[in-house]
Amino acid sequence: MTAAEDKLACADVIVSWGLYRDQRRWPELLSTFHPDGEIAVSWFRGPYADFVEHCKRGGPSKHLIMAPLVKVNGDRAAAETTIVILVRQMIDNLPVDMTSRARFLDRLERRNGQWKILERAAVYEQDRLDPVIPSEGFAQMMRGPDAAKYPEPYRYMAVRLASSGRPLAEPVHYDGAPHTEALVERYAAWLGGKQARRP
Repeated sequence: MTAAEDKLACADVIVSWGLYRDQRRWPELLSTFHPDGEIAVSWFRGPYADFVEHCKRGGPSKHLIMAPLVKVNGDRAAAETTIVILVRQMIDNLPVDMTSRARFLDRLERRNGQWKILERAAVYEQDRLDPVIPSEGFAQMMRGPDAAKYPEPYRYMAVRLASSGRPLAEPVHYDGAPHTEALVERYAAWLGGKQARRP
């Protein structure tokens, strides 16, 4: 394959992931990652197969995935993809919509001629909660939680999870955080040919 074909193949896997995730097409969703793949998002950190099992028990969501920026080095690739995550849920018996702007940082490997994701980390940038039906009840609900204790890039994602009794999968990635800077450096070193090392 040419470099352009490799990049296109990687981009296809990344974009397909969003469709499979949102359409709850679980076998196809599993096929986007290598069996030893790992993922880190706000609510989960660990083996990808376990992530898919957790998704099966969750509610619907929508991932708007932009064109990935892919860098290829032989059978390794690293990609950065802008995404928007849309979720509707009930908080204090009120329907709310969460909008989260973020990026996926992916490590991909070609094995047996196929590109698949080996590791994914979501880096959060900004989010918000909006009422489906504007009401005083929503205003009171927003005054209740101590949202300021969470970093601004994923503040309302954290409020949404807390309202469901779900903990954050710390450390959550966001720009400027030391652990996120270390992640970016690790990805770059791996793409350059070094062995992957865990923090």
